[in-house]
Amino acid sequence: MILYPAIDLKDGACVRLLHGAMDAATVYNRDAAAQARAFAEAGAEWIHVVDLDGAVAGRPVNEAAIEAILGATSLSVQLGGGNRSLEIIERRLQKGVRRVVLGTVALTNPALVREACRRFPGRIAIGIDARGGRVAVDGWVKTSETTALELAKALEDAGAAALVYTNIDRDGAKKGVDIAGTAALARAVATPVIASGGVASLDDLAALRAEKVIAGVIIGRALYDGAIDLREALRC
Repeated sequence: MILYPAIDLKDGACVRLLHGAMDAATVYNRDAAAQARAFAEAGAEWIHVVDLDGAVAGRPVNEAAIEAILGATSLSVQLGGGNRSLEIIERRLQKGVRRVVLGTVALTNPALVREACRRFPGRIAIGIDARGGRVAVDGWVKTSETTALELAKALEDAGAAALVYTNIDRDGAKKGVDIAGTAALARAVATPVIASGGVASLDDLAALRAEKVIAGVIIGRALYDGAIDLREALRC
């Protein structure tokens, strides 16, 4: 199971949201590159970066901060937010992003997801963010009628490297990750599933590993608040 420390970018700064609300952002570090270096020094091999402003705008916004992150370390970067065209995806991959996460377009333009997976094998992930079990898009501003499982099943044959499943109701709240829901999704599809949202303790990591079907986990607020030490988490 791969551990992905998270860097969520809003106005160029590292923030954490509560339940995905853009007006409920807590700023933790205004130097995104320094945050990436800190994660690298702790032993991380990957980081999960989200251009929050880009997710809402539907286009890249925090490019300067992302380029600073890419230049600061040799970490593998998984990047979501604002990836709505093949041109944007290709540009971000060419700049050094290891894996691009496609969220909104997974629901609104599945053909784009399939074409991206075909053109860039092993470098595309599908982001499925759910509120009340329903897929949310456009930076979690809109909630659809499609369930997370329905979308995951519909794109199972696309050839994505991973599926990032976020339970928005738990995101940023440190109330514990949705272990049962994530494990059920992972067992229902062949695509490797990465858990996201609500990780609060090392016990959450142990419980996810015990399921034996979850490929990775993203940790955000619990790292920034000091509830989880990254070095200890990596040892787990």
